[in-house]
Amino acid sequence: MVKRSRIVAFFLIVLLIFAAMGTTSKGILKDIKLGLDLQGGFEVLYEVKPLSGEKITPEVLRATVSSLERRVNVLGVSEPNIQIEGKDRIRVQLAGVKDQNNAREILSTQAKLSFRDYNDKEMMTGADLKEGGAKQTFQDNKPVVEVTLKDVNKFKEITQKISSMPVPTNVLAIWLDFEEGKDSIKDKASQDNMISAPAVSEVFNTKKVYITGQFTVEEAKELADLLDAGALPVDLKEKYSTSVGAQFGAGALNDTIFAGIIGIALIFIFMLVYYRFPGFIAVVTLSVYIFLTLLVFEWMNAVLTLPGIAALVLGVGMAVDANIITYERIRDELKLGRTVKAAYKEGTKNSLSTIMDANLTTLLAAAVLFYYGTSSVKGFATTLIISILMSFITAVYGTRLFMSLWVKSGFLDKRTSWFGVKKKYIHNLNEKINLMSLPTRFDKIDFVKHRKAFYGISIGITIIGIIFLFVFRLNLGIDFTSGTRIEVASKDVLTTQQVETEMGKAGIDVNDIKDVRLAGKENKNAVVRTVGVLDKQEIAVLKDHFKKDYGAEPNVSTVSPTVGKELAKNAIFALAIASLGIILYVSIRFEWRMAVPAVVALVHDAFFIVTIFSLLRLEVDITFIAAVLTIVGYSINDTIVTFDRIRENLRFSRKIKTVEELEDIVNISIRQTLTRSINTVLTVLVTVIALMIFGSEAIRNFSIALFIGLICGVYSSLLIASQFWLDLKIRELKKKGPLNTAKEKKKSLEGQV
Repeated sequence: MVKRSRIVAFFLIVLLIFAAMGTTSKGILKDIKLGLDLQGGFEVLYEVKPLSGEKITPEVLRATVSSLERRVNVLGVSEPNIQIEGKDRIRVQLAGVKDQNNAREILSTQAKLSFRDYNDKEMMTGADLKEGGAKQTFQDNKPVVEVTLKDVNKFKEITQKISSMPVPTNVLAIWLDFEEGKDSIKDKASQDNMISAPAVSEVFNTKKVYITGQFTVEEAKELADLLDAGALPVDLKEKYSTSVGAQFGAGALNDTIFAGIIGIALIFIFMLVYYRFPGFIAVVTLSVYIFLTLLVFEWMNAVLTLPGIAALVLGVGMAVDANIITYERIRDELKLGRTVKAAYKEGTKNSLSTIMDANLTTLLAAAVLFYYGTSSVKGFATTLIISILMSFITAVYGTRLFMSLWVKSGFLDKRTSWFGVKKKYIHNLNEKINLMSLPTRFDKIDFVKHRKAFYGISIGITIIGIIFLFVFRLNLGIDFTSGTRIEVASKDVLTTQQVETEMGKAGIDVNDIKDVRLAGKENKNAVVRTVGVLDKQEIAVLKDHFKKDYGAEPNVSTVSPTVGKELAKNAIFALAIASLGIILYVSIRFEWRMAVPAVVALVHDAFFIVTIFSLLRLEVDITFIAAVLTIVGYSINDTIVTFDRIRENLRFSRKIKTVEELEDIVNISIRQTLTRSINTVLTVLVTVIALMIFGSEAIRNFSIALFIGLICGVYSSLLIASQFWLDLKIRELKKKGPLNTAKEKKKSLEGQV
């Protein structure tokens, strides 16, 4: 008897959920903060240096942050991100700032006001001004800055002394960030930091002083705000910076969202066509997953970056994987002859440990990436962690809730075709066959027989890779080598010669240009790398030139040699930590003979990506490391699923006495998980290909690395890791004799509770 109330409950729940999603999605999307790579802005990492020998203490760093925050308020930037890093660094992120040159100038300007005589002797400083006593006003209809002094008598004495000097030495020069040995009133070429030099012909007995100069209203107001904010208590040296024009940000956002929609739509179609009714349930839960991920992002007040959107789209693949694992197990149980209710119960129970292990190992890689990553990479890791957690909730609990309503209603009792299982493949329970006996479409393939060939292929590729790396080396981006990266956008087709010429006009010596690469649709973008690190003045000139002649500011990133080395060291360390963590986890959950092959497989995948990038001369930047660590997570995901099935199949044999028995178990396990592996990688590849074709140029290499790694990951998990385990197990068999699988059986059963 069909319990229609459960079906009605399903539709009511889905209706309520989608109604809530429909009414709140717009508000959530509006409230999510976008990173500077999606709305324009800039980021800079400062090294904090003492002004006069004092130590950089936590108190000094906090005081500097407070001063920077006051300066950011001058810019009117909403929700700036200013963080202390380590013992002597401060990272500032300003998304949405319109005048980046002005913002950089205001942040790093020392704002040390000084009043000096004709001999450049300091007579008075900003410390003599009343706190908050500077304001923009007018004098003779011209913009000036009015300041209030603390001590009237001191200023009276100074003006008395200066006014007694003969012309033209009776001047009181006003400087901002005067540099000893460089600036001087006597040298016109050394007066860039001088605001004005008024002649003093009388004694002033007043608290109000007017700073005059060739100011616009905006410049006078900015100077007043800077003086109110106070001088920085330290010197700030740029170690790393990146800027993104608003046009670039908007274009990247639109392109990547479009690519994501295409990728997700194709996944939905695949799930509906291949998995039928369970595919429909997956579409519902995946939609909820996307909504919940964005909702959590909004709750956390997190910043969504370009790689973060990619992680969100890739998270759909992770969520799909959990559904596929469950659906394939339900299918297997139906083929054994179980009823729909029994198949659902066994399938969901037996798939839980696999999903748990696969998600935890990927989460480990994401956590390492978050800890050692910076900026957009940290944003990617944040989104990936949220995605994994949300995919587990929706794919496990959400799917089980919706499926159970239909299964327990009785409506699906005679409809095995709704699960994509034809009646001719369904056995009778009386036949007493087990999962190992179920036929697959890959039964004719002997994977184990050719394992030496697979080893040979991988070893050969590794040797070739070492040669390539030795001869060609990696095309390292400025993230790891230091220098400047400039990305230019044009409405017309660009040529290399044209770009070099424009760089020369912007003040960059052709000899300093390391390479020029044309990119984008119809070569309307260009990426230029220079050997040296441009300073803020050079960046300002560059941006102004291209904004004037091309209508848009270029994206400019700079990395100092120190930071470049640190990023390279942290990247290697992150991969090592992730590998060690996976070895420990797999050793505890499975056995060390599975842990070692799992790590060998992921290192194999990472090295293969590095080899391809070396061969194709693709640029290796910090997002490449994010891609490699993501592949580490996906690779171990595939390997865990295969090992979980091997462990489960071991329980069907009380004792393993021959090599042939071990080979059969591995062969059968690979055949049984191959459909799941192919379907999972296809769904993820669909999103990656969409990102490669339609996504932003900024994550093109990131997407290519994922594409290569995903394909390699399936190969290594099925044909390297499982075969390596087999050889280790054969050695154990020959050394110890018959292997008792009771322990594996107990572990397998415990993992399925």
